[in-house]
Amino acid sequence: MFTPYYRMRRLRKNPQIRNMVRETIVTPNDFIYPLFVIPGKDKINPISSMPGNAQMSIDHLVKEAKIVRDLGIQSVILFGIPEHKDACGSDATSENGIICRALVALKKAVPELYLITDACFCEYTDHGHCGPKGNEVDNDATLELLQKQVVVQAKSGADMVAPSGMMDGMVGAIREGLDNEGFENIPIMSYAKFASGFYGPFREEAAESTPQFGDRSSYQMDPANGNEAIRETALDVEEGADIIMVKPAMPYLDILQRIKNEFGLPTAAYQVSGEFAMIKAAAERGWLDHDRVMLESLTSIKRAGADLILTYFCKRSG
Repeated sequence: MFTPYYRMRRLRKNPQIRNMVRETIVTPNDFIYPLFVIPGKDKINPISSMPGNAQMSIDHLVKEAKIVRDLGIQSVILFGIPEHKDACGSDATSENGIICRALVALKKAVPELYLITDACFCEYTDHGHCGPKGNEVDNDATLELLQKQVVVQAKSGADMVAPSGMMDGMVGAIREGLDNEGFENIPIMSYAKFASGFYGPFREEAAESTPQFGDRSSYQMDPANGNEAIRETALDVEEGADIIMVKPAMPYLDILQRIKNEFGLPTAAYQVSGEFAMIKAAAERGWLDHDRVMLESLTSIKRAGADLILTYFCKRSG
């Protein structure tokens, strides 16, 4: 009878040894919590497809931020839904826009919280695309608007900007715009963002940013292309990106690992609304163990190379 010399189960025998040799540990320091802010006062609009998440007016946003801080989560990313939308998303470039007002309130009430802003226009345009649009999104006109958007965000208290529109040259334009206004120390977290079907709950309910015609496949990456993501990332790094974010997360763990290994920059991954909603829906039906699968999913993202994880599970995991 053959007797194995190596027995891998020796280091799996009990919880103590498993904890001692565990390679990947997820902590609240890894998390960035997405929050959705709306105009008005004393408003909370639950997002039915993302249980536990809601659109909030600024007064409730401040309360939520304090809860997040007390859980040990150090950062949030803000998405704004303005009262009025137009073809150019003008609320996004206004110093009195919804995000700028939220930034001022949060910096005053929770100064220790690190504030990241989404730099894009899809939530602000009446057509739902990520920039001014004729027959197609005007890439270069969007770059000028992005410069204005990030400057007003920085003036209002943003600690970091995260451009998500996948415009060509956006990182370089944003870096130039920030630097010219004295904000050279504001980092840029740029997206490696795929034209994914996993964004449904975010677009339909949370950010109210579903395109009114067509889709975003002409400017977001084809899910079938990995080398394209590496090239996109190389251009962003060359233009001055400080952090690269892969979005979505779990369907693109291979891309996440390639980007981390090739560039060595701090790397983030966005566990998007569809990923969150699938786990929630299956758990509600008793098809899987909610907390176990939640933690397994977050661990897999970190194991693949994420230094930062944007997730709607933050409060449950904190």
